[in-house]
Amino acid sequence: MTGSSMVRALFSLFLYFLVQVFVLKDIVLFGDAFCFLYVFALLLLPLEVKTMSIMLVGFFFGLSVDAFYDTTGMHAATTVLITFVRASWVKANTPRGGYEDNVLPTLMNLGPIWFVAYSLPLILLHHLAFFYIDMAGTASFSVLFTKVLSSTFFTFILGLIVQLLFYQRKRGI
Repeated sequence: MTGSSMVRALFSLFLYFLVQVFVLKDIVLFGDAFCFLYVFALLLLPLEVKTMSIMLVGFFFGLSVDAFYDTTGMHAATTVLITFVRASWVKANTPRGGYEDNVLPTLMNLGPIWFVAYSLPLILLHHLAFFYIDMAGTASFSVLFTKVLSSTFFTFILGLIVQLLFYQRKRGI
């Protein structure tokens, strides 16, 4: 990872963090759908980032979100979980020719089918773990199921919109 791509990644993390804690924190659709857009900041980091490095970033990023949400480590735990699973999931979804160097795993760079297969299960895992911890296993399955699915789709759709508006395709030579 080059110096300029590192600066861009850190700037991106910072922007996602600001949007999450100052704009999206209080937005809930129909009392069930929460948007955790900050998850995209971790999913869109370059594929070359090592697992331990991204887990550390995920931990401190989640801990920072926890500070604003008063959730005592729930975001940190779930971001560490998805960053741990991310490396295996990227390998499982590797295209036949492999990945280009220094490419961001965005919708425009790797295509819609790959991106949905990559991001949607990780977002679902994040939300399932988060709401299960939040409810401490005490809520009914239907309440958990409703929150997880509605929040996953809300987060995913908003993440796609952000990518379509603000991300560009990496230009080849």
